[in-house]
Amino acid sequence: MRVLLIKTSSLGDVIHALPALTDAARAIPGIQFDWVVEEGFAEIPTWHPAVGKVIPVAIRRWRKNLWQTIKSGEFKRFKQNLQATKYDLVIDAQGLLKSALLTRYVRAPVAGLDKHSAREPLAARFYSRRLAVARGQHAVERLRQLFAVALGYDLPKGLGDYGLNVERLVELPRKNPYVLFLHGTTWDTKHWPEAYWRELAERMGHLGMAVKLPWGSPAEKARAERIAQGLRNAEVLPRLNLAGVAKVLAGAQACVAVDTGLGHLAAALDVPTVSLFGPTNPGLTGAYGRSQVHMASDFSCAPCLQKKCTYQPTAEDQRRFDLKREWPLCFTRLNPERVASRLSTLLMAEELR
Repeated sequence: MRVLLIKTSSLGDVIHALPALTDAARAIPGIQFDWVVEEGFAEIPTWHPAVGKVIPVAIRRWRKNLWQTIKSGEFKRFKQNLQATKYDLVIDAQGLLKSALLTRYVRAPVAGLDKHSAREPLAARFYSRRLAVARGQHAVERLRQLFAVALGYDLPKGLGDYGLNVERLVELPRKNPYVLFLHGTTWDTKHWPEAYWRELAERMGHLGMAVKLPWGSPAEKARAERIAQGLRNAEVLPRLNLAGVAKVLAGAQACVAVDTGLGHLAAALDVPTVSLFGPTNPGLTGAYGRSQVHMASDFSCAPCLQKKCTYQPTAEDQRRFDLKREWPLCFTRLNPERVASRLSTLLMAEELR
């Protein structure tokens, strides 16, 4: 059976689809998936044994210069790539209008979420099979249910398996234990205060634990350098591609992450991780897997799900906190002392496992 999967972005969303592929491969021997994915994440599907061909799409880039995309023939070649293989089924696992539109170029039945289940209800109009999957549960479990209903097998019980071959990513055995700080994220409100990262790195140094800091932009590099400045146990890594980051992740003893796509990659690689949530809800999109610790703020307005913080500090807040160094204030409930304690407990549990 040959299935075309459409799940284009973002990094975390792409990773969330992997356990559903594992379920399907175990339930239907010989099934193979081709995967339409945003070009920046095209390497991830290749790590799963059930994926045959990866078809990169560049919606983000194409939107910036639609005329050039058409004139260059790039979009035409993409459509030809979609139509080069005969598929038994197309599964749109994105549930957005942009992903649903891509299904129009494939001559096969299309399964997707119905209008009550999809993030964008209009997308359901493009599907020949509209499937109901309850909201209010983790994204990984929703995708596992979608695949089970679409492909006609019973949903396996227990925690989903990402199915990645970690040995392919780690060339040498782990030697010097280290903790990876995944400090970069998209929303301003999801950033743990830089002063907190610095204090946590210092605490790790007192425990004799090395800290590594990856980065993916000049702003992230500058922040990593400020966090590591003068600390003998902290190292700012060179700029790495996604495979390079995955190798460093797979070799880590543990990670500390904000709500970021790399945190989901850590979970997929079975790396023990403490994830920090201020404005977002870990129950719906938190890192999914074994040894994943979610620390969510219980501040009065959390989770607000806002990209910009609109909280108005009280006089008591101004007295207790440094508003320049400890913003947003929801993260004051997740101070370095608390995070270091949970991280130490996680590391100890892994050593005893």
